[in-house]
Amino acid sequence: MSAIKLIQGEIFTDHRGQISSLNNFCFDGVQRFYFIHHPDRQVVRGWHGHRCEKKWFYCVKGSFTLALVQPDNWDNPSDNLPVELFQMTESDSKIVCVPEGYANCLKAGKNNSTLLVFSGKRLPEAYNDSWRYDSARWVDWSKY
Repeated sequence: MSAIKLIQGEIFTDHRGQISSLNNFCFDGVQRFYFIHHPDRQVVRGWHGHRCEKKWFYCVKGSFTLALVQPDNWDNPSDNLPVELFQMTESDSKIVCVPEGYANCLKAGKNNSTLLVFSGKRLPEAYNDSWRYDSARWVDWSKY
C-alpha cells in the first residue's frame, strides 16, 4: 500500500467569486514553499528524489501530471519500478502528500500552469538530499 496521501479540498463559488480550500490539510512538517511555473506544456521537470524530505503538491493554475516513484536503490534504481500518476487541475482542489523516499517528475497539461510545492526541509538540508534521474525514465511522457 502506498504511503502517498491525497487530501481532497473544496471549491466554493458564488456571485462574489471562488474560494479553493484545503480545510483538512495540516501544515505540520512544512518548512518552506515555492511555485513552479511551466510556460510550455512540452517541458518535463524531474526526476528529482529525496530520501528524507517530504513534499506536498497543489495545482494553482492550469493542470499537471505528477509522477511518483520509490527508488529501490538511490544510486542505481531499477528501470521497471511502479509509477503512481496523479492528474491535478486548478478546478479540483486537492493536495498530493508525498512522504520521504520518493522521486517526482511532472509535466504541465496546459501552457502557463503553476504548481505550489511545500517542502519538509530547509534549503541546506534539501541540497544534501537531492537525487536526480533522467526525465525519460519510468514514464513515456508523450502520452501526457
